[in-house]
Amino acid sequence: MDVKNKLTSSEKLSQIVIKGMQEKKASDIVVMDLSDVKNAIANFFVICSGSSDTQIDSIADSIDEEVHKILGEAPWHYEGRENKEWVLLDYVDVVAHVFKKDKREFYALENLWGDAKIEQIEDID
Repeated sequence: MDVKNKLTSSEKLSQIVIKGMQEKKASDIVVMDLSDVKNAIANFFVICSGSSDTQIDSIADSIDEEVHKILGEAPWHYEGRENKEWVLLDYVDVVAHVFKKDKREFYALENLWGDAKIEQIEDID
């Protein structure tokens, strides 16, 4: 029962992260469900792309604000704010990745976990 409740809260958190990304017009949003992947470091990765330093900053801020507003949580760990090529917000069970487009292609996180269930989220116009 505990595991199910934890997964439910992870799913809810990933939906809030998606909302934060969509608020700032992030593109190519993907949710990777890692909950059934052995030795995965989180239940979900939520990945998106931004086209400029300003947009990447805005997306990361929006994720942080949405999660704090709805759940009252702050990221356990935050990385990449200085270089603005790959910003990571780690909420333990859910990790948000905000990439500059070319860096996302280079790191190709979606290809690293072949066992993950991957859901593409439609861009909002």
